[in-house]
Amino acid sequence: MRKRGNEVHLNTEEVRSGSSPNIVRWVLGISLFLAIIALSAIWITGAISV
Repeated sequence: MRKRGNEVHLNTEEVRSGSSPNIVRWVLGISLFLAIIALSAIWITGAISV
């Protein structure tokens, strides 16, 4: 935390009260990939059975 006159400047981790690891990006990417695979499998099996 830095003070310049009456202004207080905080960095990102101080404002969030924690760190921001990249694990969320991995979870979102993997879940998106799995959702695409699941919906494609449902669509393909439905098209084959008709």
